[in-house]
Amino acid sequence: MSVLGTPERPLRVAIVGSGPSGFYAAEDLLRQKLSIKVDMFDKLPVPFGLVRYGVAPDHPKIKNVTKVFEKTASNPNFSFFGNVTVGKNISVFELNKFYDAVIFAYGAESDRQLGITGEDLVGSYTATEFVAWYNGHPDFQDHHFDFSHEVAVIVGNGNVAMDVARVLCKTPDELKMTDINQNALEVLAESKIREVHVYGRRGPVQASFTAPEIREMGELAECYPIVDPHDMELNEASRKELEDTDNAGKKKNYEIMQSFLTLEPKNRKRKFVLHFQRSPIEIIGQGRVQKVKFEINKLTGEPNKQKVRGTGKFEEIGCGIFFRSVGYSGLRIKGLPFAAQAGVVPNQAGRVMDSEEIFTGWYVAGWIKRGATGVIGTNKPDSEETVKSLLEDIEQLNPCEVPDTQEVLKFLKDREVRVVTFEDWKKIDAAEIARGVKSGKPREKFSRVTGMLSAI
Repeated sequence: MSVLGTPERPLRVAIVGSGPSGFYAAEDLLRQKLSIKVDMFDKLPVPFGLVRYGVAPDHPKIKNVTKVFEKTASNPNFSFFGNVTVGKNISVFELNKFYDAVIFAYGAESDRQLGITGEDLVGSYTATEFVAWYNGHPDFQDHHFDFSHEVAVIVGNGNVAMDVARVLCKTPDELKMTDINQNALEVLAESKIREVHVYGRRGPVQASFTAPEIREMGELAECYPIVDPHDMELNEASRKELEDTDNAGKKKNYEIMQSFLTLEPKNRKRKFVLHFQRSPIEIIGQGRVQKVKFEINKLTGEPNKQKVRGTGKFEEIGCGIFFRSVGYSGLRIKGLPFAAQAGVVPNQAGRVMDSEEIFTGWYVAGWIKRGATGVIGTNKPDSEETVKSLLEDIEQLNPCEVPDTQEVLKFLKDREVRVVTFEDWKKIDAAEIARGVKSGKPREKFSRVTGMLSAI
């Protein structure tokens, strides 16, 4: 039997998911001295996952990472299988027939819930569906958002909450030169929203957005930021957190928010209002969202370990639209172990496990491995850790029966699956850029799979 990773018998790895963690894993595998072939699967005909559908359209520089991914995709030992849903078109067990190892890197597509009354009222949305809608994700183009109300409430203190707030606060002129979905741009142009209120459970020091995101909220054309001076008052533990040299980012955030206290409106018509130490306990309305009830919190405990405690005092805010942005959760793929509570696939340094048993040859990387934390670059060391585990296990792997990518293509063709290659993606890419040129945008994405396939 030939040894895996030799020119006679290359190690064959399938990667499920073509977002940052998938591409970082592919890059690391393909730079090893071993002979390795990587086939990457995505349920959509287009690659790049979170970079394409999660990054805000007005943050184009973050998307430049795709140039690195394109370099990986140009490697002759790499193949892209777009428009293939693992778990539906091919099962996780069928992958074992063609691959020696599988890395699941399909992210966290669903939202965590608040678990409060009224969460499912009309006018209550998740940040994920809104972000995917304005970014042109095909699965979300039939969603309807009602912007006919003056007040919007967002619960959450991360960068996604800031993205949602910023897009709601920007004018059509500020958005029209981005790659925002054209339909979303037209709907947002008619928005009646004049106030966007963002609520965090903890204090301003514990907010998890980053300095560039919060700074931008003071630089918008028609919207000015407001923060209550009482919310900026800190307890002893929070002051110590600010003094901690490891918390330079928190200190920067706090300084930027302090500057909002003296910022002039300058005739700007919209308001962006920050609220801290508030937990939503109920969304109230007759048939649709009309107001949200919050409990006022206090922080207790040591610096960097403070817990939220309710005070038994409450307040309400009237609003017509509500977004929750309290984290993402992974989804189960049939046949793969899944920890529903944590929303991840249970693993040890990337090795898939169930109870104490390790599933030889199955690995995870990215958000489905560790939960939805960090920025795009956080996925690089995370994926490298998984690849390291895989390579350490190489002698324990069960060599697959059919080590041939052409046979995978044949298998999928027999199931009438239209596989999209990376060369096909380049045609979709060119067509989207050409569509954008017509309206002065960097790109106009196809927001339907049929449109993507017709461009090939």
